[in-house]
Amino acid sequence: MGYERPKGEVGIRNKIAIISSVVCVNHVAEQIAKKVENSVAITHPLGCGQFGPDFSFTLRTLVGLGNNPNVFGTVVVGLGCENITSKLIGKQIKRKKKPIEYFDVQDVQGGTKGAIEKGIQLGQKMAEEAKELKREPFDFSHLVLGLECGGSDSISGITANPAVGVVSDKVVELGGTSILPEFTEWVGTEHLLMERAKNDRIAEKIKDTINTFLNNTMKIGIDFRGIQPTPGNIAGGLTTIEEKSLGTIAKAGSAQIEGILEYSEKPKAKGLWLMVEPGLDVESMTGLAAAGAQVIVMTTGRGSPCGNPVAPVIKICGNPKTCDWMASNIDIDASKIITADKKVEDVATNLWDKVKRTLNGEQTYAEILGFEDIAIWRCSAAPFQIFQA
Repeated sequence: MGYERPKGEVGIRNKIAIISSVVCVNHVAEQIAKKVENSVAITHPLGCGQFGPDFSFTLRTLVGLGNNPNVFGTVVVGLGCENITSKLIGKQIKRKKKPIEYFDVQDVQGGTKGAIEKGIQLGQKMAEEAKELKREPFDFSHLVLGLECGGSDSISGITANPAVGVVSDKVVELGGTSILPEFTEWVGTEHLLMERAKNDRIAEKIKDTINTFLNNTMKIGIDFRGIQPTPGNIAGGLTTIEEKSLGTIAKAGSAQIEGILEYSEKPKAKGLWLMVEPGLDVESMTGLAAAGAQVIVMTTGRGSPCGNPVAPVIKICGNPKTCDWMASNIDIDASKIITADKKVEDVATNLWDKVKRTLNGEQTYAEILGFEDIAIWRCSAAPFQIFQA
């Protein structure tokens, strides 16, 4: 059950997005969102003086968040002197034929106070219009599922992650779309991903993406394979990047890989896609939501509370201690695979049921607790210069 959007998309939430085009007006966006029902403030520390891939990534991400099917309408607030302007963001969102308003604080009489009042007025009008929409039934071909992991441990790769893989395959089988980010955690498993590529060109792109990144880190005197896994991963029992990567790609099941997306890029067709993103939890989920994911499933062995303001985040954990210690953060307990002789498929069934309930309006723990985290990946550092502007 979802909300019909223009261009044939379907939302599972009906939010009003208040987006700041630049860091200078974050406070304005936050104050507007406090007074507009069912709205979320999408703020960030960027938007000024950016160029090249960083400019493209920030712009595409902010536009993508406003265009996410879970968003009914968007108010974009700018300052007026930045290069990623409210007008630039607003005009691109407008192509989706969704409600959109944009303005700059410098153009509003009264400065900050006047801008907040104007934004509240625009947002409240949208919120009233959003209430008129009713949920309708849609098939799963409209679903875009984001796949994420954070705080992985040695248990994740044999419990929660493969259970997510079963669900990912089910979404693809039903005609939907699934996206696996975290390309730095494909290292050591490239050959397995290449075998699943739709064609030789995509297989070569998978290999080239990893090789270019590893070579670029070497050029600045860093062997990436020596800094992964992270200290938290090691404390959780992981010993090599290959172990971590095997767990990461397990979330993508066994479906054919249709292609590779740049950060926050929308898939060009249905099926399983890979996204180039360096395995940073909040940046990753921001990119997935900007790419159109209506819901994200995040596996976490050591525990993670983070969420997303646009897409609900379902947490699944296979570590019995974490499931007990952080029970208020974990939606699905996958630890029964090792403590109660449950099969991966049993946990996958429970997860699939939770996904369906979330699609139909049930809140996740991250939503209930109010986690609305946003961070936009910056790729200007030398190792990540594997893109064209």
